[in-house]
Amino acid sequence: MKPTSVLFVCMGNICRSPTADGVFRQRVADAGLCGIVTVDSAGTHGYHLGHPPDPRSQAAALRRGYDLSTLRARAVEAGDFDAFDWIVAMDDANFAELQRRCPPARRHKIVRLMDFATRHDATEVPDPYYGERGSFETVLDYVEDACEGLLRRLRESG
Repeated sequence: MKPTSVLFVCMGNICRSPTADGVFRQRVADAGLCGIVTVDSAGTHGYHLGHPPDPRSQAAALRRGYDLSTLRARAVEAGDFDAFDWIVAMDDANFAELQRRCPPARRHKIVRLMDFATRHDATEVPDPYYGERGSFETVLDYVEDACEGLLRRLRESG
């Protein structure tokens, strides 16, 4: 497999994309691909720059064995469209925003995370920020499923 970089993107980079970042990092480590696949996350909006993931996201993730505590929110930058091989949006709104900002020659890099899911038929990872505690578990269910599919796709593509 050739070296590959993946950027997960949601709106504020404190709930969904850091969850995907943590889950995918663990999947990459478990597969012995740490030196080959690099992972990061960012937000389309700079609401929470420098902040750790939402405590509810961290708690839900930790219950499943994912430590998000070292992650810090950052905004998507113009250079990310060149730097990353895969730019993975959590929902349609962020997908559209990424497409709008991205140079046309790089738009093929932007995908939706749920396109890789095999056990859930949702098209988006729902934003749990204003939801109930169970919303964070749903995010993890979707993210775990889709991250498995994304890793499988990376292996298949080279």
